[in-house]
Amino acid sequence: MIWQPTILSLQVTALASLLIFSLGLGLGIFLAKKHFRGQIFVSTVLNLPLVLPPSVVGYFLLLVLGRGSPIKEWFGIDLLFTWQAGAIASTVVALPLMVESARAAIANVNPELEAAARTLGSTEWEVLRRITMPMAYRGILAGLGLSVARGLGEFGATLMVAGSIPGRTQTLPLAIYDAVQMQRYTLANLMVIIMTTIAFGLLWWVRHLEAHHAHSQQPPTPRQLSPRNRPRTTQHDHETDRRYSKTLAPLRLGR
Repeated sequence: MIWQPTILSLQVTALASLLIFSLGLGLGIFLAKKHFRGQIFVSTVLNLPLVLPPSVVGYFLLLVLGRGSPIKEWFGIDLLFTWQAGAIASTVVALPLMVESARAAIANVNPELEAAARTLGSTEWEVLRRITMPMAYRGILAGLGLSVARGLGEFGATLMVAGSIPGRTQTLPLAIYDAVQMQRYTLANLMVIIMTTIAFGLLWWVRHLEAHHAHSQQPPTPRQLSPRNRPRTTQHDHETDRRYSKTLAPLRLGR
């Protein structure tokens, strides 16, 4: 009884995590790198699931996936009351967390480093892969962790589009609700412990990443900058600094 909703929740969360990562990262990169008219409107629409009631989000999903929608009428795909519909609901509700985290992490990357890579002949894809992503990965992973935790606990929108069919669409949050309704408190307590443990583990991982990111962004202390602790520079370091400054000088002057 308890393993079916647990496995189904992990199945739904796995598919939702894949969708959240691909869509959220793509939208985060686009919003961080491109500036266009209507950007605030697009960002507001993407963040709407964070503030709308889950029943409203579920109703919109019914319009998109249900009878009369292009997905069902044109392509013949009927996803309502399936576990895939639950994964889509979890994705829509949790996607804003991933988009905003990825956008903020990518926007905080030092643009001079990206400009220096371009002057050395790197393409935009190589700059993104070698400079931007390695420096922003902690923020991106933190957003993914928060999104997965949010998607795992999704209840209202999932109930609207997938229902609560035991063994087919009943995830852990829905099973907990049913257990409480039937006054099976021992079963409900066990499932609550499982949900809380998974959510705690994800949030602990996110805080761990944020702490490492904050530590890496801190400026050096005066003691670290003292002459005794300052690393000894060599002739090769001076030559590298001279070439780097010479490379970035035209970029700073806007030539």
